[in-house]
This record gives sequence, C-alpha cells and structure tokens, in this order.
Amino acid sequence: MTSRCKFTSLDGETCSENDLGAGYCFWHDPHVDKSGMNLSERLESHVRRGGMTKGLKLKRVNLRGINLVNRNSSEGFDLSECDLYRADLHGAHLFNLTLKNGSLMKANLCDANLHCANFEGTNLLGTKLVGSRIDNLSTGEKLLQEGIALKKLKDNDLESAMDNFEQSEEIYRNLRKRAEDQGLFQLAGSFGYRELIMRRYQLQKWSFKWCFSMLVDSLCGYGEKPENTVLFSMYLILISAIMYFLFGVNHSGEIIQIDLSKPFFDNVESFFMTLYYSVVTFTTLGYGDITPFGVTRFFAALEAFIGSFTIALFVVVFVKRMTR
Repeated sequence: MTSRCKFTSLDGETCSENDLGAGYCFWHDPHVDKSGMNLSERLESHVRRGGMTKGLKLKRVNLRGINLVNRNSSEGFDLSECDLYRADLHGAHLFNLTLKNGSLMKANLCDANLHCANFEGTNLLGTKLVGSRIDNLSTGEKLLQEGIALKKLKDNDLESAMDNFEQSEEIYRNLRKRAEDQGLFQLAGSFGYRELIMRRYQLQKWSFKWCFSMLVDSLCGYGEKPENTVLFSMYLILISAIMYFLFGVNHSGEIIQIDLSKPFFDNVESFFMTLYYSVVTFTTLGYGDITPFGVTRFFAALEAFIGSFTIALFVVVFVKRMTR
C-alpha cells in the first residue's frame, strides 16, 4: 500500500500526495534539489487541482511568470509556510496570495504583482522587489525578524537582537523605496516610520541620539503623525495653564491664582483665565491683558519658545501629509 506524505501544516492540515520514499512527496521533501527547475506550469496545475499548497519546499526554483491568482474566489490561494528561498518569481501574478510564516529570502519578485498579498511572518530579507506592485501589501504588525529581535531583547541577548533589528530596518527600507517608486506615499510613510523605529532600537538606550529619536517620534511620529503634534500642543497648553493657576499671573493689577478660601466657581473662572493666557502665550499672540510675574515668567517664556517651534513643526508635517 502506497504511503502518504507525512507533512502537517501548523494548523493541522495534512498532505494527501504519495510518499517518494523519504516520508514526503515531491513538493514537501526538503532533500530534493529543485534548483533551477522550471516548475511554473507544474505548480499551477498542482494548486488549481486542489493539491496541498502549504509548506512547499521550493528553494531556488524557476517560477518566472507563474499565475497563482484564484479567479474563482474572493480569497487567494494559501501558500503559507512555503520556503521560496532564492526562488525566481520574476513577473509572477500573486494577487491576493497568502504566504504567512514562510520564506522569500533573496527571492526575485521583480515586476511581480503582489497587490493585496499577505506576507505576515514571512522572511523578506534581501527580497528583490524592483518594479513589483506592492499596493495593499500586508506584512503584519511585525516582521519576522522584528518579533525575534524583541524576544531576544527581552532575553537580554543583545547581539542577536541588534542583528535582527538591523535586518528589520533593511527590509522596511527596501519596502519603503519600492512604495516611493510607485507613488504609494502613505504606504511608504508607514514603512519609513517602522524603519526609523528599528534604527532607534539599535541605539544605546538613554544616549543623546536615542533620546532625540524618541522626542521626534513623540512630537510628530518622524513626520508621519501630525496628530501627535496637536496632542503635544494641547498637553503643553493645559500643563502651562495649571502652572499659571498655581503660581499666579497679573490681570490689571489683580492676581489670578488658586485661592481655596474663595468659592469653587471663582477658582474655576480663574483657571479658565489662566487657560486663555496659556493659549495666547503658546501662539505667541501676546495681547498684554494678562502678564506673568515671578516664576511664571519662566513658564511663559518656555511655553512661548516651545509653542513657536511646535506650530512650525505642525505646519511642516501637515503639509507633507497633505501634498502626497
């Protein structure tokens, strides 16, 4: 009796192909050297007749121009866990394809259609993507190397963590450049943001460069998140207003300051006056109806300086986003 391939996918699916003698079928046997084999037509036939598509061992195979678009379904074919290390997929049609937890390391995907493809958890290190269509490409919340790096960092294996962070940065940079080439600037911005996060992880924590990187990320998300600038502005205005409320400001000879001996609503009114003064100071309008004194002069000068910088930063980031 002919035995079956013993391959089982991560989600428990089994292969029904015949065992070639080593326990696996042709497609799942890691010991069969398929280097240079032209398997485009054969793989297409295997996939379209309903053969097991997960976990295929396809290192260095020639799959130029292969068409793996599932035209009869809203879902693409699932090639999760497939090993396509250095495979030639030049000009391949992979629209809506799922290839999770696999490997496309150093694979040639130039001029390929990867629109809506899902590469979550797949190794994309060194993948050639020149001319490939990557709009709506999904790489998951984290890259494979990124997840490994964070785990190694938690385990205090710094050398391995830094190596994987560097690989993650390289992958994000490659994806960013391809997105920019195609005019996909929103996608490019997303990949560029992750690229800079990976670069920051490689810096020594609490060093000047690390702190500066954290500051830029917090203020504007490396130029990709103008909403961060708005939130920072609101926090600064509120905190400054509290400082003015605690230490007092001058309004026509009257000190506006918290006074627990006064009624509650009088203090509320005083706080809104200091909030108004904080907004005027942040925007550097300087009406002059309320003036600081004592220590509040320091807070006012600091808020005005940071405010002018923050407004300019918001304009730059906002214009950058809107002109895409």
